[in-house]
Amino acid sequence: MKATAVTILGSTGSIGTQALDVVQNLDIKVTGMTAHRNMALFEQQLRIFRPAYAAVSDEKAAKELKERIADLPVKVFSGIDGVCEVVACAQAEIVLNAIVGMAGLRPTLAAIAAGKTIALANKESLVAGGELVMREAEKKGVAILPVDSEHSAIFQCLQGCADTSREINKIILTASGGPFFGMTRDQLKDVTPEQALRHPNWSMGNKITIDCATLMNKGMELIEAVWLFKVPPEKIQIVVHRESIIHSAVEFADHSVLAHLGLPDMRIPIQYALTYPHRYHSPAPQLDLLKTGKLTFGAPDMDTFKCLSVCIDAINRGGLVPTAANGANEEAVELFLKNLIPFNDIGDFVEAAAKRQDETIPITLESIMKADLAARQYVLYCVKD
Repeated sequence: MKATAVTILGSTGSIGTQALDVVQNLDIKVTGMTAHRNMALFEQQLRIFRPAYAAVSDEKAAKELKERIADLPVKVFSGIDGVCEVVACAQAEIVLNAIVGMAGLRPTLAAIAAGKTIALANKESLVAGGELVMREAEKKGVAILPVDSEHSAIFQCLQGCADTSREINKIILTASGGPFFGMTRDQLKDVTPEQALRHPNWSMGNKITIDCATLMNKGMELIEAVWLFKVPPEKIQIVVHRESIIHSAVEFADHSVLAHLGLPDMRIPIQYALTYPHRYHSPAPQLDLLKTGKLTFGAPDMDTFKCLSVCIDAINRGGLVPTAANGANEEAVELFLKNLIPFNDIGDFVEAAAKRQDETIPITLESIMKADLAARQYVLYCVKD
């Protein structure tokens, strides 16, 4: 049923701002909010939604915010520990984790520990810590509802499926192909961050938009799907679908295929996670198939966009290999956005960091954090060298 209260982590980001649009439309109370360092926007949000608790992961920005909202009855925490405090303290049935990157892992685990349903937009929680997260969620009986458009689509297609292990033939994970679809590795060597940020269909934050350009995002989504839907990697097919109308599909044992269609608007999957299993009127525009015209499909170029093949190899190897791939990618994307490395280096660093990672190390929060840090340091060492 529709949530009555929600905590939104990462409220100033792309998913967070759209989530606030959804909750406002549905009249859902926001009891907790967190942000990183966009204090001007965060202050506006706090004044509108008046949550009981807020947190700012950047310590300096948190101090600034406390002074700016001294007139509001909002308790402000700081740092990643503060974000986890908001998760635990805020009276909400559901926590929407829209934090970008590895920083979202500990809040996901905090939500599980607090017994809260999780609407998960932070894919890194499952890419870097999938085994740990799913193990803890099962132990606590916590539901994880996907917010990524592709995983929401798969989740919706599976409603009514009695036995996923027997009835699913394959998951068809669609990809837009990003802004550089059809280009060669040689053509990509001089592309700029500005070019990479021009996604053809979706309006997203910088990090995920670059991940779409490298196809790292699709590799991460494949890993996420393995954990969410308990299917082996070989049962997931990546299909490039330039129009971004079919958000993903499932082929069943009887060879029937169910697909989820809609305009590329994240408010649709955000709302479904907050109202599951019910549906309500959405602020997103309607899909008109007559205006849409044709839908096209193609195979991804995993040689040019090697991040995808690295992720597939990483989940097949298992252990902390996906953690290393994710950590290296986060560091490399940041360097690319600062014009410190060329575009093709992102995939090269992700590949090298994944190859260096020992997959036999037991998975704990401590080992995940160590593998993540080691991958980041490796990338920085290579750039410095």
